[in-house]
Amino acid sequence: MKKIGLVLITVFMIFALTACGDAEVKVGIAQLVEHPSLDLTREGFIQALEDAGYVDGEKLEIDYQNAQGEMPNNTTIAQKFEASDNDLILAITTPTAQAMQQKVKDIPVVFTAVTDPLGAGLVDASNAPVGNVTGMSDTHPSGLEELMNFIAKEFPDVKNLGVVYNAGEQNSFVSVERAKTKADELGISLVEANITNTSELKQATESLLGKIDALFIPKDNMVVSGLPALLQVANENDLPVFASEKDTVASGAFVSFSVDYFTIGYETGQMALEIIDGGKTPEELEIQYPDKLDLVINLIAAEEQGITVSEELLNQVKEENIIK
Repeated sequence: MKKIGLVLITVFMIFALTACGDAEVKVGIAQLVEHPSLDLTREGFIQALEDAGYVDGEKLEIDYQNAQGEMPNNTTIAQKFEASDNDLILAITTPTAQAMQQKVKDIPVVFTAVTDPLGAGLVDASNAPVGNVTGMSDTHPSGLEELMNFIAKEFPDVKNLGVVYNAGEQNSFVSVERAKTKADELGISLVEANITNTSELKQATESLLGKIDALFIPKDNMVVSGLPALLQVANENDLPVFASEKDTVASGAFVSFSVDYFTIGYETGQMALEIIDGGKTPEELEIQYPDKLDLVINLIAAEEQGITVSEELLNQVKEENIIK
């Protein structure tokens, strides 16, 4: 029944666009919270639509809603979008995509910046899209493993790696679990501290002092949105900070192996265009994963965290990925 419903929705959408010629396309964008990576993802998505001729205010109408980091707001936004006449919904982050999946049944939903679509229940067991939901992950298959290998090789004295995270975010939980598995193989212990609110971030980070040699930041929207509190503790105590996102490095972490979030957003926009222009249903679009990783280093952060960066290490990094 779902498949029949989606086909009818798509046929109706194509008919409406064809009948109206220059008809305006309406897209709802739901984002969990503002932080650099997520903002770049949204901007990349909008750019892809613009490049295809869908400029906001002309052929395109965007209804942008931000949950401001509050999970109940996700549900409210999802209910609003379900009752809307949007042609498509973009859901940015795992919790937002889950909320849209639960509430929105009659409009195509394309998610992005989701760490683990399978663990989040957004795809079926074979990693295929389900119903009216498809999208793009922000997880490179070997990104975390590359980072842990880097730590073991370049920082052999790091034996206890601290991580502060919100276990209530499925994306964060799975990032920590994967990091822990790889770190164990390399003889590094993950020392955890959990938070449920950004106001707890500084105290949670301080609770790790004396137990850790460095900090790891997983893909955790709560931690990244409150990043200055964690960095303050790290910088005052000369703790190297390893991150999962290049934009977190740009904000003051030391290093990451990460994907480009603008590109992820752009490629998600191209998926959306296959629905808007191509007449495809979400079920016909495979889940996408990024295929490129960049090593990014922040030399300012290195100095603040007491790290000496060797020429040998610098030679591994592209000039455009060195923050000075």
